[in-house]
Formats: sequence, structure tokens, C-alpha cells
Amino acid sequence: MGTKRSQRLFIYVVLAAATLAAALEVTTARGGDPAPKPETPWLAPLENMDQAIERGDLTSAETARHEAYRAAIASRRWEGFLAAGDAILRLGEATQNRGTAEPEARRLYLSALFRARGQQSLDGVLLATEAFARLGDRDVVEKGLRMARDLAGSDPEAQARVRLVEDPSSRSAAAGGDGRQGL
Repeated sequence: MGTKRSQRLFIYVVLAAATLAAALEVTTARGGDPAPKPETPWLAPLENMDQAIERGDLTSAETARHEAYRAAIASRRWEGFLAAGDAILRLGEATQNRGTAEPEARRLYLSALFRARGQQSLDGVLLATEAFARLGDRDVVEKGLRMARDLAGSDPEAQARVRLVEDPSSRSAAAGGDGRQGL
């Protein structure tokens, strides 16, 4: 009788171990990596790009910019698209091809603008709108400001932030004359 009991106990232990192993395998297959993923995975490639530009290694700079772009897409965050748009312009300046870089920057800024709106981020909408203002794209600036006004709603502080972007002269005075102010 003790033998049957030992056999049953052995079978229960084996089944429990098999169940645990299967659960671990499923968790691993689903991407249950316990290591936290960085919130801004595009930053390291952009730093690499800037360093490559400083060295004059434009091939490596272009490769790093593509890595940053892929990281921005994977993150699905407006911040990555905005940073990638700024990066393509920096690379365009370095290669003296800003004119060819601007259309890609526009696409990235547009992605940032709509992702920010989708994520209900007033900061994102305003920063993307400012990026379009730097490109001189008045039509998209107006659309961005409408989105920002909608997001600001009846919040007086948020409305004031929108007005700062609407009126660059007030932003210049508020920022001490250099025209830049952090949101």
C-alpha cells in the first residue's frame, strides 16, 4: 500500500513540475521578459547618430538614425517620432541636404502630432505644432493649434500654454527673449 502511495506522490510531483515548465515556456514565448524595457529606446541611437556626425561618419549616422526611427515605431509614442524628425533635420544639415530631409521630418512630425492627440497629450500636440512652425508649415500649425485648443478644454493653464504657441512674440518675452520655452 505504501508503494502505491509513493507512486501517486511521484506522479503528482512530475505533473506539477511539467505544468510549471509549460507555464514558464508560455510566459517566455509571450515576451514575458522580466527585464524592464527602456521608456525612450530611441535616445541611445540618436546619441550614436550625433556622435557619428561629430566624427564625420555620415554612414554610421544614417544607420543610427534608422535605428532610432525603428525604436520610435516600436514604442508607439509621440516623443520618439518627434525626436526622429528632429534627428533627420540634424542629419540633413550635416550632409547639406536639409531640403531632402524636410519631407521625411514632416512625416515624422505628423505621426507625432496624431499620436500625441490620440494619447491626449497637450505637450505632444504643442511640441509637434512648434516643429511644423519651424518648418514654416502654417496649415499644419493651424490644425495643431485646433487640436491643442480641443485638448486644453476649459483648463485656464492649458489654454495659456496654447496661447504661448499661438503667439511666438509672447513666448519670446516669457522666455527671456530667445523665443524658446519648455513646455
